[in-house]
Amino acid sequence: MFFDTKEAVRFSCPPVLETILTPGEIEELFSLINEPGDLESPSSGSQGSNRAVYSTQERKIRRMQSNRESARRSRWRKKQHVDNMGNQMNRLRAENRELKNRLGLTMHHNLLLSIENESLRSESLALMTKLSDLIGILDTMLL
Repeated sequence: MFFDTKEAVRFSCPPVLETILTPGEIEELFSLINEPGDLESPSSGSQGSNRAVYSTQERKIRRMQSNRESARRSRWRKKQHVDNMGNQMNRLRAENRELKNRLGLTMHHNLLLSIENESLRSESLALMTKLSDLIGILDTMLL
């Protein structure tokens, strides 16, 4: 046997407290899993040849049901993925708009600071010229 019932198997991983799925999505998954099959398995006949036909037919029916369930789960996963991508797209578009607004505000602020800086430079140049003239006048008065 692969498993010994005398030895207990313990896992060291912590319990999962959060899942990616919402409670509604989990309930929908369980409903997909627990849905009864569309076709009932045929009862076995008393003849050996009927048993073989039924088992082959039953396997075919089970395979078809399994494929349908697999396709249903695949469609559900695809729908969830598309929904998630749509939500992410909307969130990123909003973030992009916000970043564009912040960039525009920053560029406007930069322009105002550049104008103020240029004004202060020209004022500084005018004051330095005036100071140079005053120093020249002071030197001529002292001599």
